[in-house]
Amino acid sequence: MPTVSNVDNVLSDILGRYSSRQYLMRILQEIQSVYGYLPREALEKLSNIMRIPLSDIINVATFYHQYKLEPPGYYIFLVCMGTACHLKGNQDNYKVLRDALGIKGGTTSPDGLVSVERARCFGCCSLAPVIMVVSRDGSERYLHGYVNVQEARKLALKYRGLTSSKRKSGV
Repeated sequence: MPTVSNVDNVLSDILGRYSSRQYLMRILQEIQSVYGYLPREALEKLSNIMRIPLSDIINVATFYHQYKLEPPGYYIFLVCMGTACHLKGNQDNYKVLRDALGIKGGTTSPDGLVSVERARCFGCCSLAPVIMVVSRDGSERYLHGYVNVQEARKLALKYRGLTSSKRKSGV
């Protein structure tokens, strides 16, 4: 993941391919694919270059759930909110994960290590309620089925511990 300090190069590359306002969503997708989220600095520079008010860009980014305005943690808990998972209590699991990880506002823990997000149906309703845990770079993906609140709390502690050990080892 490039540092935000090279945002000029990243924007130059993206805007070389998509230079019109009609491509704003595609431009935001490209920025997010580089950084894993939409850094404020990138949005401000994009606003200046394209002469689009920053408020318009932020309105687009906050209207669509796919965009993230804060960097995700190393592990991201995706809590299914599809019908089966919702009916089997995954909203309680969502709250337990957030509480166990100390997340008050936003989706990422205060230490920046772990994120918790609501997700749409994963298509494995027979395992409801389901929580998927993915690594920020997509190299790891774990599906947990039949999760109750006690198991959700254990998952939070397990992945926080794994994240802490990865951080110590420089991953």
